[in-house]
Amino acid sequence: MSKYHESPSIYIDEIELRVLNLNRSKEFYTKIMGFKVIEEEEKRVVLSADGVKPMVTLVEPENPIPKPPRRTGLYHFAILLPSRKDLGLFLKHIREMGYPIVGGAYHGVSEAVYLQDVDDNGIEIYRDIDEKHWDRKNNQINMVTEPLDYKAIMALAGEEKWQGLPEDTILGHIHLHVGDLDQAKRFYCEGLSFDLIMSMANSALFISTGGYHHHIGLNIWHGKNAPPLPDNSAGMKYFSLVFPNAEIREEKINNLKKLGYKIIEDEAGIFTKDPSENLIKLVL
Repeated sequence: MSKYHESPSIYIDEIELRVLNLNRSKEFYTKIMGFKVIEEEEKRVVLSADGVKPMVTLVEPENPIPKPPRRTGLYHFAILLPSRKDLGLFLKHIREMGYPIVGGAYHGVSEAVYLQDVDDNGIEIYRDIDEKHWDRKNNQINMVTEPLDYKAIMALAGEEKWQGLPEDTILGHIHLHVGDLDQAKRFYCEGLSFDLIMSMANSALFISTGGYHHHIGLNIWHGKNAPPLPDNSAGMKYFSLVFPNAEIREEKINNLKKLGYKIIEDEAGIFTKDPSENLIKLVL
């Protein structure tokens, strides 16, 4: 596992998505993305890379509707592969399946490709480059967007065939549409103690703990004060933040309460919402 996705960092490890058609989404995430089904109910499927630990859960709500445009919520969730060769194998697989890639880039810290699932949820599949090459200046990391060398990456795969997601694949980060960057910064940086790593032209922020390039991206590309998604819309239901221990989780919960944010406790766990109504599960 990446050292940035274990204690003492606070990091993302699961996401739950509302979908329009559970069977259609299950087929995409197993055949195209290479996940394994570890739990299945009539309106819910739990997916894993290693066959044990949940990573993506799909739920079909009552009377589901497509995502309305220009709302807050998920921009993309990012699947971190163990190596450049694994990224090459995935690229070969996607090409053979004929599924469209919507973009790819070298970011100075990672190499990434982008696609949309069948409900228009964004997915990034990436691998981190050696951190000795990251452009660090004090507590900042400069990330870039440059052309991706698809040919060199795919060449590493040779004649090997994609066998699904490697067992040590993890959820590397999440990128969210928000309605106000200042409010989001207050929630995540003051409330949850994330560090600001990079800001982009007053339109996006990248934050992390422990010195990672980013665990969370935040943008206002759907417009300032964009409204949240309806509860029955396709899109993200929630994502999970993992805390090193119960004491630190309680400390951050108290921070959020002091700043005026609500904490929701029910049989499913402990949750909060950021200022743009993105639901977050607070886990250990």
